[in-house]
Amino acid sequence: MRCAAVSGVLLAAAIAVMYMSVTNGTFDLSALDVLRTLLRLQSVSDYDLVVFEFRLPRIVIGALVGAALAVAGAALQGITRNPLADPGILGIHSAAGLAIVLYMFFVQGSIKEAGWLSALTMPMFGWLGGLAAAILLLSLARHRGILDPKRLILVGIALGTGFGAASLYISLKMNPQDFEMATVWLAGSIYSASWMQIAAVLPWVVLLIPGIWLRSYRLDLLYLDEVSVAGIGLDKDRERLKVLLLCVGLISAGVAVAGGVGFVGLIAPHIARRLVGIAYKYVLPVSGLVGMLMVLVGDFIGKTVFAPAELPVGIVISVIGVPYFIYLMFRRQRR
Repeated sequence: MRCAAVSGVLLAAAIAVMYMSVTNGTFDLSALDVLRTLLRLQSVSDYDLVVFEFRLPRIVIGALVGAALAVAGAALQGITRNPLADPGILGIHSAAGLAIVLYMFFVQGSIKEAGWLSALTMPMFGWLGGLAAAILLLSLARHRGILDPKRLILVGIALGTGFGAASLYISLKMNPQDFEMATVWLAGSIYSASWMQIAAVLPWVVLLIPGIWLRSYRLDLLYLDEVSVAGIGLDKDRERLKVLLLCVGLISAGVAVAGGVGFVGLIAPHIARRLVGIAYKYVLPVSGLVGMLMVLVGDFIGKTVFAPAELPVGIVISVIGVPYFIYLMFRRQRR
């Protein structure tokens, strides 16, 4: 009952932010104009362009990416038993980004011309890069056959720094046009969202989020210590690998269309646990809604508060995320 109430409030807040995003901007629209445009009761070329080509794709991409990163972050915190785990902090984010930057580099000058092929291929490249990083992370973070949460964070930060440096180096080798595109993308931006990108990321989100939610009970068990999990008889390594593959898919799809939007996967699960407790069947959907709201609010702030300039949503969320991460670190040390 509590989960339903919380979800209803979060969904209402997300819809309110969507309304503000679609009506406010350089070209303001009234609610009646938006409604008539959506229902095709009027056909004004300027309204159609603003609503269907600029604002709606951006809103949908923001919602999908926020939900994907938040659910992936919550699941990663479960399989690693570390509340500081996050797609960005663990290096998976950077690895997926590196793979996509490599894709941009090898097809430079023809990314836009590739059309649907490029939109559908980029998430797959990101998935391969994220998967390689995740396997490397789990291998290096083990101590005497047991996953060490402290080592996991240290190894993840090291891998993330390395992958990020490699992404920057490769982007410097691009031609000026692709370099500009890669730089904006690495900062975490949904400015150039399109229906093509939505079609590319939607199957990943629609299939993988329910796949993770169906493993909610196993995630509850994996959050226990290693001895307790072994006593239950759960094959922890196999379950972790399955969830990890699903998480990497979500992260890669999000990175492919929005770039480096960090800290959503760290903050959203913590807020969700404060709202609905620790059971993953409630934490996962509420985390998704919180992540969705975070990205939508961050994008709205980035495009309106600093107008006529525009700040990427990744930077806006990082301004909030970095202090929150430091707070979590100090809170964990006190325990």
